[in-house]
Amino acid sequence: MNNDELQTNPAPDAADAAKISDIVDELNTASSDLSNDSSSDSSSNDSNTLSTSDEPTDAPVDLSQGANTTDAARTDADDMDDREYHRADSSSFDVFHWANEIDEVKNNVSVELFLFNKNYTPFRVRYSDALTASVKAMFMQEATGYIIKEADKGLECREYEKSDGEDKVIYRTKLSNVGRAETLIHLIEHEYRNIDSWNDHVDEFKKVKGILAKFSYPGNDGETKVFYIAKGISPSSALKGGTSWELNGESFEPFSAEVALKMPDDNQVAIIDGNVIIFNQSKFESLFQYDYKSQVIADAKAKEITDKYKLSFAEGLTLNSLLQDRKPLVKKLQSLDIAEEMPQEKLIDYADDMQLELMTDDDGSIIIMDDKDLTMFINLLSEDYFISPVNGRRYEIKSKKLLSEPEGEPPRG
Repeated sequence: MNNDELQTNPAPDAADAAKISDIVDELNTASSDLSNDSSSDSSSNDSNTLSTSDEPTDAPVDLSQGANTTDAARTDADDMDDREYHRADSSSFDVFHWANEIDEVKNNVSVELFLFNKNYTPFRVRYSDALTASVKAMFMQEATGYIIKEADKGLECREYEKSDGEDKVIYRTKLSNVGRAETLIHLIEHEYRNIDSWNDHVDEFKKVKGILAKFSYPGNDGETKVFYIAKGISPSSALKGGTSWELNGESFEPFSAEVALKMPDDNQVAIIDGNVIIFNQSKFESLFQYDYKSQVIADAKAKEITDKYKLSFAEGLTLNSLLQDRKPLVKKLQSLDIAEEMPQEKLIDYADDMQLELMTDDDGSIIIMDDKDLTMFINLLSEDYFISPVNGRRYEIKSKKLLSEPEGEPPRG
């Protein structure tokens, strides 16, 4: 073959190049769509790991060992769902609409359990597939069923801060108002990988404060929606292997589990989209150590004190935060008329007379570093330190009663 017979492909002109580019773009788009569909199908198949049934079981939860778990594997998508947990305005939240929504999707709901201790540290708890229906019934369906049933009988949902112990009322408040509940939810949503398994802490059951069920289900927009049901647990509700027997028919048998737990069967607290729904006011306040009315008093007294006295706090502390959950101090403040109490200079002199270690800075501000300093300051305001005129000893007075003015002459003149 000579050179004249060689055929060469001419370079494409501009129009041909444009067509080729369009074809490549279409192929890339098709490939991306196929990849996304595959990923979506895989995610859908993994999202609901629990079987569903509306029939509860009476079996106790065995906390001693890792039973066949219903915990779903955590993925980056799960963590993103947690981070996107919506914090709605409680005044716009409709608990009745929520209950009906959950009733419609109840067969597509998955659940995880957490125990939490008195420090509000959560622990992951595994449970048997045989308990799935019971867990859903005791936590989710009891709550939604009550709301739906009682709505027809006049059930109302009112602001907790305006509560007055009314009948046929459930209450709501913002999650951000309830510090311990907010901390608990934050740890579960943002620190999940750092949460220990309860199996490593079985011997600490006496420190358990409550149990929290986290429910997840697919929303209409394709995103995972989440809500929580919390219940308080008393250590006395636990049965331990060393001190318990099983009664099978007519025969006592050794208790087979290290710990078994009788679950509370009443509705207590739900946490939904940044709202706390309160079914039982006293149990809610006990579970999360939250007393709104006492806190309002404490905040008002804190403002009066900071308006009158120059105080300097350790970094990160405020008078309001130090007074939180300090009921004895708040009660003592409630009895004081701050405006009528001694001025700052006299209070410092009083502390010096009592030889107390009340610290001040160069500006004359009273330094409050911790609870101990705060207690001393409030005791000084309340004049709870005393030197006996008889023996000259110093005393801290735990309780005192103001005597009425004497009438007439003293008995010995």
